[in-house]
Amino acid sequence: MYVCVSCYLIAAVFKKYIVGSVIFKLHHALGDGYSLMGALLSCLQRADDPSLPLTFPTLKPSKQESKSTKGICSSFSWLVSSAFYTVADFGWSMLKSSIINDEKTPIRSGNVGVEFQPISISTMAFSINQVSDIKSRLGVTINDVVTGIVFYGTRLYMEQMNSKSKTAESTALVLLNTRNIEGYQSINDMLNTKAKGPWGNKISFLHVPIPKLKQSRSSNPLEFIWEAHNIIKRKKQSLAVPLTGTLLEMEGKFRGQEAVAKHIYGTLSNSSAVISNLVGPLQQMALANHPVKGLYFTLAGGPESLVISIMSYMGVLRVTFKTEKDFIDEQKLKSCMQSAFQKILKAAKEISDKTR
Repeated sequence: MYVCVSCYLIAAVFKKYIVGSVIFKLHHALGDGYSLMGALLSCLQRADDPSLPLTFPTLKPSKQESKSTKGICSSFSWLVSSAFYTVADFGWSMLKSSIINDEKTPIRSGNVGVEFQPISISTMAFSINQVSDIKSRLGVTINDVVTGIVFYGTRLYMEQMNSKSKTAESTALVLLNTRNIEGYQSINDMLNTKAKGPWGNKISFLHVPIPKLKQSRSSNPLEFIWEAHNIIKRKKQSLAVPLTGTLLEMEGKFRGQEAVAKHIYGTLSNSSAVISNLVGPLQQMALANHPVKGLYFTLAGGPESLVISIMSYMGVLRVTFKTEKDFIDEQKLKSCMQSAFQKILKAAKEISDKTR
C-alpha cells in the first residue's frame, strides 16, 4: 500500500505581487501527520518577529470535564459504561477493518485499485470566528460544530447525487494522534528518547457512523451538531482508540510493517470517507522571508474515494477535499458543504434570538 501525506504551502510576497505555491509530498513511512508537520514548522518562522515562537490554540477542557470529584455510584456507572463502549467500539472496529464494507454510494465507488486512479484536490475556508459563534450559541465544542458541518454537507451531496443514498450506511474513518501532548515539538525534541511526543507513526483510528439525512434533520440541520456532540461525548468514554493504537504497534512489532499496512489498507477500503485534522499556528508564518498566506494538507495514495482534511491557520479553518477524479463532483461537494455551513449558522442564530 502506498499512503503519503502531502502538505501544501501558499507563500505570497505582496510587495512584488507574486504568489507562489510550495508543495511538500512526504511518505507516511517517515512519520505521521504530527511528526511531518512538526518537521515542516521547524523550517518556518513568525512573519512579524522571527525571534518569537509560533503559538497554537490550546485545548482547554470544559468546566464539567475538569471536575474530578465523582460520587461512588456515578464512578461505578462510568466504569461500566466505559467497559461496554470499549468492547462495542473495539469489536466494531475489528469487523469494519476485516469483513464489513460500507455500501457503494456517491462518496464510495468501491472499485478495486482506487489508489491508482487520478485524484482531484480542492479547498474551501470557513471563518473560525463564525464557527466559534455557533459553538457559543449551542454550548458545544469546535470539534462538534466542524464534525456536524462535514457530516451534514456530505449527506446533502449524497442526496443530490442519489436520493436513496441519504440514508445509506456510511462510515467516516477518523485518524487520530495518540500522543498526549498539545502543540508541536522540534525535530530534536521528538528524537529524544524521553520525549512526550516522539517521532514516528503514533496513530489510531475511530469508526464514526455518518448520521443519516432523515426528515427531522432536513428541517433542523442543528440535529447534525447535536448528533456529532453525542457521538464524540460517547466515544470519550471508550478506550477503543488507545487499544487500536496498541494493536497496530504490537502488530508491527511481531508481524512486521507489511501486516500493519494490510490492516490499515483494509480499514480504509471498507470505509466511505477519511477525516483528519491538524492544528496550525495563530500567527502568520514565513518561509525564507516570504509570508505564508495559506496552509493545508491532505492524504494521497489510499484506497478511499474521499478524504476530508481540516487545518486551522491565522483564524481560518481550511477544509481540503481529496476526491476520486471523475467519480466525485468536488465543486458540487464544496457547494453542499457551504450550504450546510450557512444553514447551520442561520439556525444557530435563530435559536439564540428566540431564547433572548
